[in-house]
Amino acid sequence: MGMIKEFKEFAMKGNLVDMAVAFVMGAAFGKVTSAFIDGMVMPLIGQLTGGVDFNNKKFVLTKATAESTDAAGNVVPAVAEVAVKWGSFVTVAIEFLVIAFVMFMVIKAINRMKKAEPPPAPAGPSNEEKLLMEIRDALKK
Repeated sequence: MGMIKEFKEFAMKGNLVDMAVAFVMGAAFGKVTSAFIDGMVMPLIGQLTGGVDFNNKKFVLTKATAESTDAAGNVVPAVAEVAVKWGSFVTVAIEFLVIAFVMFMVIKAINRMKKAEPPPAPAGPSNEEKLLMEIRDALKK
């Protein structure tokens, strides 16, 4: 029973819950960013570059071959294409830059808000200090 209570206290600590919320929000933000990049940014870049679709760009190292039969009648198995898919890398790199820029702007705004908070007003004198001031003033008379 004590272990369950300890786990509950651990799971409900503020930092752990905040981190879980941040993780879920980050995953959702990643999906939104992917949709933005794939649906809006890359088509615009493709239009500017003459209709190039970067997701399909690749450098083929070995072309694919279909299954065939050689002169001796042996079956030659099919070979899959081997390619460096640099276009998808470009798309993901642009997505990363957008996410990094947005996170930079969010952190910059948070830091600005932290600096803008006025310092707390100094606390008034305590009861003891008030009493000592009254005694001091009475002795001056």
